[in-house]
Amino acid sequence: MAVLEHEPATIATARARSGADEHPDRRIRPSGTDVGASLAWYPHGRRDPTTRLERHGRGVASGGTFVRATLTPEGPGTVLVRWGASGRLDVETWGPGGAWLEASVPDLVGAHDPGAPELARDTHPVVAATCRAASALRHGRSSTLYHELLPTIIEQRITGIEAKRQWGRLCEALGDPAPGPFADLRLPPRPEVLSRQPSWWFHPLGIERSRARPLIEVARHASKLWGWADLPPVEAGAKLRLIGGIGVWTVGCVLGPALGDTDAVPVGDYHVKNVIGWNLAREARATDDRMLELLEPYAGQRGRVVRAVSTHGDGAPKFGPRQRILPMSRW
Repeated sequence: MAVLEHEPATIATARARSGADEHPDRRIRPSGTDVGASLAWYPHGRRDPTTRLERHGRGVASGGTFVRATLTPEGPGTVLVRWGASGRLDVETWGPGGAWLEASVPDLVGAHDPGAPELARDTHPVVAATCRAASALRHGRSSTLYHELLPTIIEQRITGIEAKRQWGRLCEALGDPAPGPFADLRLPPRPEVLSRQPSWWFHPLGIERSRARPLIEVARHASKLWGWADLPPVEAGAKLRLIGGIGVWTVGCVLGPALGDTDAVPVGDYHVKNVIGWNLAREARATDDRMLELLEPYAGQRGRVVRAVSTHGDGAPKFGPRQRILPMSRW
């Protein structure tokens, strides 16, 4: 087990499982970081089969545990991160990808994100207030584009509730059990398994052809994604859009958690444009163009503003009756 300390303290013990040397100069948790909030964008729902987050309280002094099973360039692995009010991070890993995952923990918790304190002093009162409320939040990066893409593709054009169910069904059907002692934790489907499924195979899961095809295409290009994760976000996004079925919304959703892009905006989202329109201009409904216009003063930090406003701002007014959700498998 590696012990990662609050800044300016550092790793206190060597990697127990990999036998790697200590890195006494690698700082893991910047002072004033809310680790739980920073990790909150990785799970897709409370029952994500690959990722679990338990937060004990809120804020910098809170504690919690984070567990994720994923695929790495070195093979499958599971990482467990524990933290508490002391600021120490305890990290344990399992599987062939364990060493890679342990080395990724500083990025995962946002240790290299300096934040944007100037936003808390912005002239727009809502931006200033929400960014003050989110001042302990950091933008981490998982570097696992393949993992981030799969549930995001499933979320295209359907409700979040149904998307979370379908992600669970897909991992249950095709994902292997995760390394380590965690019951019911599963890996994302391996690319070689996912890529050979015909599009009709996904229909009983509730995933129609228009979303099945991008899942298959991403799996076919999975080996390229490790290199793309090292590119600047703009370049990585341009390459992702070359994959059939990957558009600006999907790219805007994955560049944040996968690459730590603080400027990523989910253009085409059903709700985000209205949340921004309402909070920044008191307009109950907005277009994507209007959202981008309102966010233009925050270029470079637009994703950070969207995340802060979406979490701590007001919801846009709702009109009309709620629509009944009919799973596609029952069409």
